[in-house]
Amino acid sequence: MRFKIHGMDCAEEVAVLRREVGPLVGGEALLSFDILNGKMTVAPGSTEVSADAVVRAVARTGMRAELWQESKGAPPEGAFWARRGRGILTVTSGLASLGGFLTHAWLAGGFQAALGSEGMGLGHQVPLPAKALYGIGVLSGVWHVLPKAWFAAKRLRPDMNILMSIAIMGAIGINELFEASTVSFLFALSLTLESWSLGRARRAVAALMDLASPTARLLGKDGSEREVPPEEVPVGSAFVVRPGERIPLDGRILRGSSEVNQAPITGESLPVPRNPGDPVFAGTVNGDGALEVECTKPAGDTTLAHIIHMVGEAQGRRAPSEQWVERFARIYTPAVFGCALALLLIPPLLLGGAWGAWTYRALVLLVIGCPCALVISTPVSIVAALAAAARGGVLVKGGVHLETPARLKAIAFDKTGTLTEGKPAVVEVVSLGGHDERELLERAAAMEARSGHPIGRAILAYASAHGVSPRPAEDFRILQGKGATAVFNGKRHWLGSHRYLEELGQETPEVHERLEAMSQAGRTVVVIGDDTHVCGLIAIADAVRPVAAGMIRSLRDSGVHVVMLTGDNAGTARAIAQETGVDEVHAELLPSDKVGVIESLVAKFGQVAMVGDGINDAPAMGRATLGIAMGAAGSDAAIETADVALMADDLSRLPWLIRHSRRTLRVIRQNIVFSLAVKAVFVVLTLAGHASLWSAIAADMGASLLVILNGLRLLRPVS
Repeated sequence: MRFKIHGMDCAEEVAVLRREVGPLVGGEALLSFDILNGKMTVAPGSTEVSADAVVRAVARTGMRAELWQESKGAPPEGAFWARRGRGILTVTSGLASLGGFLTHAWLAGGFQAALGSEGMGLGHQVPLPAKALYGIGVLSGVWHVLPKAWFAAKRLRPDMNILMSIAIMGAIGINELFEASTVSFLFALSLTLESWSLGRARRAVAALMDLASPTARLLGKDGSEREVPPEEVPVGSAFVVRPGERIPLDGRILRGSSEVNQAPITGESLPVPRNPGDPVFAGTVNGDGALEVECTKPAGDTTLAHIIHMVGEAQGRRAPSEQWVERFARIYTPAVFGCALALLLIPPLLLGGAWGAWTYRALVLLVIGCPCALVISTPVSIVAALAAAARGGVLVKGGVHLETPARLKAIAFDKTGTLTEGKPAVVEVVSLGGHDERELLERAAAMEARSGHPIGRAILAYASAHGVSPRPAEDFRILQGKGATAVFNGKRHWLGSHRYLEELGQETPEVHERLEAMSQAGRTVVVIGDDTHVCGLIAIADAVRPVAAGMIRSLRDSGVHVVMLTGDNAGTARAIAQETGVDEVHAELLPSDKVGVIESLVAKFGQVAMVGDGINDAPAMGRATLGIAMGAAGSDAAIETADVALMADDLSRLPWLIRHSRRTLRVIRQNIVFSLAVKAVFVVLTLAGHASLWSAIAADMGASLLVILNGLRLLRPVS
């Protein structure tokens, strides 16, 4: 079951819901939360519970629940108040407080009379019209606070809502109505700012939903086109995407070629060419060519939908910093109550202090003790950082995984498909016996033209990229397991392996030396010759990604130890290691061996990441501190299994992720230190009698605003 929760704005409300609803449904583990969208999901468990029972349990917390409905068409009734109610009440509280103060000053004979004497106004009479306006200001400000405060009081779990409620009621009790109304307004404004900050982060992620086209051009069997919602396009049917349009669904190109801007999904800065057979994703933008695409996933299961869902769910997975703040608040809030009570009783009873003055100071201490800025400092930063990472093509599965990259001491890479392209490519052409490179490629391409072998395709691709066309050949023959022969200009030529060369007896010491050097470098060599001599050599290898060496250099500069794991032979592994600059190599590994290497790295370095394809390397990724999947776009399994998914095959995002994580931790620490420093200063001022209720809450609100704005800086990702 899924529920829309009204009033769930931060991690504190999530903790309250876990404690209240968890026992009802069979355990807190069955609950997951999407703070961005205000959604609570109850997974099936051993305890059967009705939706009405869950709604009643949520109502006891001061929040409101209703069954989740996907928003389609006109907004539901009451949506305006749900969106704007908090802001309207906050504005009403502020205007009523200002109106009450002005009325009070006008009827009482001046501003000094309206301000009272801060805690000494027990006998001061407030005119009735001003009382009415102050009352409106107080009620409007605490409208959303009182239900939550009452719930916390019944459960004997003091929180910021109780702190504020007691402070406001205490100010009313000592006849400081202006102070009570002002504190109520400023606290409401603080909560509104928190809600606004979450809303901004929510919009940053929800903007992804606007990327998908609202309609799809469904292609009929007779060739006709009709526009339908993407939800109505069946899997396996074809739809048309015109030049410049957004692609509405995940699919595979049937006809047409174009360049597609995949930045919303993969973070790639440049459009990528797409041809028949290539996948395309919902939310990406078609270039200049018209495409006919076969739908491969329903609208609710696209890669874009997965990204939105995973980023939303990530809010329920608290980061270590969030958990620390929550544990601290559990001790801190009762301690504030105890200190305020001591400040209220000890000076008047033991030191002969005035009850009115020390009651006021105790109320000020309650206000400045409110952990609002402290509690919101971390979630806002985490949400903003997760949203920025998602926009950059890096899907992080929760705050707990967002902080880990900053602490990594070692990263292990799978070789094939991660550090390398994962497919053979020509890396060197060696001409011998007076022949040139173009001539070799013409003959090799001709003999490989009918081959479906990956090595043959690599030679053809290399020749095509260099503008070389196959030379006309006669009497073409395939030598099974050896190579091929063909006649060019009346002369027979052959193409084959080192072993076939040895069978022909044409290997010279010079050729043998070259072949051995290439083999030790991890390359597969194709030999080309005629009846008299060897014409040349073509070296094939799994090419290293162009950005790999620079990426590894950046990681090492950041103090990260880089390891390569591969099932390939030691010679190939050493060659790749030398080219990329990794610190440590482990070759000829089975999947179980990779797990063993990761365990030894964790024992040695503590914090270790494993980078792989998210499927074949799943055991090793699961054993590492952080599992990172490469090129996860379109792969549901990779997105689900990894802690972090790089949506494109872009290794440069790894150093960026580490920088982003370290920046996030810096911002969180700045916010925590600043919040506590403000409180420490005002505690001293309160004990000295130089702090007032309204100045305390203004300082707390100012601190809240500053930590919010500081956290929202993370929405702008650095390069």
